[in-house]
Amino acid sequence: MKYIDTSFFKITTEKIPVKSGSLLIAEPFLEESWFNRSVISLIDHSDEGTTGVVLNHPLNNTLDEVLEGVSADSHVKVYCGGPMSQDRLYFVHTLGDTIIPDARQYCPDLWIGGDFDAAISYINEGYPVEGQIRFFIGYSGWEQGQLDREIEENTWAIQPKSETVAQILEGEGDSYWHRAVRSLGSRYRLWQLLPGNIKSN
Repeated sequence: MKYIDTSFFKITTEKIPVKSGSLLIAEPFLEESWFNRSVISLIDHSDEGTTGVVLNHPLNNTLDEVLEGVSADSHVKVYCGGPMSQDRLYFVHTLGDTIIPDARQYCPDLWIGGDFDAAISYINEGYPVEGQIRFFIGYSGWEQGQLDREIEENTWAIQPKSETVAQILEGEGDSYWHRAVRSLGSRYRLWQLLPGNIKSN
């Protein structure tokens, strides 16, 4: 295997203030398995720390396999939200607290959680899932100051808001990451030129 000099692809990321609803986009050299080519929606960001969910890493499970009462015909995917609380299920949606009572709005047009029974009824009644609601096992978290340090180290680029809210809950995998990088503008174009696994080239 030939050595590949990745310094050509290094970018000093634009330092945009972080807030709830911001998207974190991983730089392409982040090999940590939980966050490799990940895009994270930040749920809370305060002096006490930061939490969010990885949006684009699907698991090999469907919702009916991890939660009772879900129609097996729904074929709803479940995503890995991060390494913390891997025994818990979370969901992010655009449905609001009218359809999902007790949901908490964390940025314009996006909510987290709420009445699980209402969410399952929504699924079982055959309403749209893609672009509307997404389920996650686990979440991502940073201690006070930790995320700020990682941003200073150019580990993450920050997108204040996606082009449309619905796009946040559409797509998956590497193509989702590429779409997010494109939204950052031309200065990040080099990130898209780097293969997903440089060790295989």
